[in-house]
Amino acid sequence: MRTTVLIHASAAILILSILGAGVVARADGEKKIKVLTTVAPITNIVRNVAGSNVELHGLIPEGTDSHTFEPRPGDIAYISQADVIIVNGLHLETPTMKLVSTNKKKTAEVVELATQTINRKDWVFDFSFPPDRGDPNPHLWLNVAHAMKYAEITRDTLVRADPAHKAAYEANAAVYLAKLKQLDEAIMTAFKTIPEKNRKLVTYHDSWAYFCPRYGCTVIGAVQPSDFAQPSPQDVISLIKQLKAEAVPAIFGSEVFPSKVLNQIGREAGVKFIDTLRDDDLPGELEDPRHTYVGMMKENVETMARALGGDASMAKGIDPSNSGK
Repeated sequence: MRTTVLIHASAAILILSILGAGVVARADGEKKIKVLTTVAPITNIVRNVAGSNVELHGLIPEGTDSHTFEPRPGDIAYISQADVIIVNGLHLETPTMKLVSTNKKKTAEVVELATQTINRKDWVFDFSFPPDRGDPNPHLWLNVAHAMKYAEITRDTLVRADPAHKAAYEANAAVYLAKLKQLDEAIMTAFKTIPEKNRKLVTYHDSWAYFCPRYGCTVIGAVQPSDFAQPSPQDVISLIKQLKAEAVPAIFGSEVFPSKVLNQIGREAGVKFIDTLRDDDLPGELEDPRHTYVGMMKENVETMARALGGDASMAKGIDPSNSGK
């Protein structure tokens, strides 16, 4: 059941006044435009394109299930002051979008990255996102080619919103897109080193539907049902049988979706269980140079390649740190 977010008018005014008092200005004295984002990978992609030219706020805390995240009353202030709101779309941020529709400024531009990146015919439905629920798998950013499109859409959006800094946004985007291209190629090369019979993914959360077609692997199963509850005993038994039949060398969990069930499945199927795969939780602490979208994907491919019998050494030369100025 979704909870309704209510905020007293006087409290909202107080929050807005506090945030307004903290307006950030550029070195030239001009007020920076306010950009609001949602999940951490998107926030980081925007940060690399925007550099220091915007006031950027990511709404969804890291380590939080983005599918069930409910905005807090204080988040209304960020929504109502944003000049640009950049979200993933494809029904990922439904509670947030309800608040955006009723609280954003009339002049604010709302950009859904995934909707502009793929057509409806390319939406993927799977175990965690079945067709009968109508919510497609939204995890496009795990395909680096799609992340590159996200960066391009972000660049064009910021240029429209803040044309005075067009040159900076375009320069930042060019540098970042070159790094993403290098990352994309490294992942492709790494997966080619994995024995073909091992290029199979079994994960807890069904996040990799757009990753595998790009990099030559197959998602053969996911543990978490579409209602994000624990799997049934029948689901567990079925997956154990499938793992044994297909001789999958490893299964992957994540820190955002801890599950003792996946560990149990690994033991009973006789495969390695690795719980460090990430789909929207950036590695390291905030100031760590690995705490980026590139850092997350670099760590993911190194983890996968090692576990599946491949080599990801080609990813070592990729600098994961932020590049936008």
